Amino acid sequence: MSQNQLKEKVLNIIRDHKIGVLSSVENNKPHSRYMTFFNEELTLYTPTNANTEKIDEIEKNPNVHILIGYENEGLGDSYLEILGTSKISDSQELKDKLWNESFENWFDSPNDPNYLILQIKPESIRLMNNNGQPPQELTL
Repeated sequence: MSQNQLKEKVLNIIRDHKIGVLSSVENNKPHSRYMTFFNEELTLYTPTNANTEKIDEIEKNPNVHILIGYENEGLGDSYLEILGTSKISDSQELKDKLWNESFENWFDSPNDPNYLILQIKPESIRLMNNNGQPPQELTL
């Protein structure tokens, strides 16, 4: 598979799967949780509350790992392993852009001061479980 084909496959998985696992580092150990992801090309965004452990963890160590794409029966699903760095954003423009009515379960509005966005810039992306093929890494 060419790098262009691989990039298109990666983007399709990211677009088609909004729920994934975000792992950050807590006391030099992984700490994982399910998150909702949005993307612009290969940059991922996820909403979070300012008063969560992950904010403290990312402030201390911005390295994160994401698993996304594995669902249904799981036996033949392709999925992604994304290693990247995260930064915390309180950009009102970004918060307005990503706002979704479902966020009302956690936040009052896009102006809620506890509503923050994590921006994840990938350092490496590996396509896994692609029809029995070995893992393929997208060159970034």
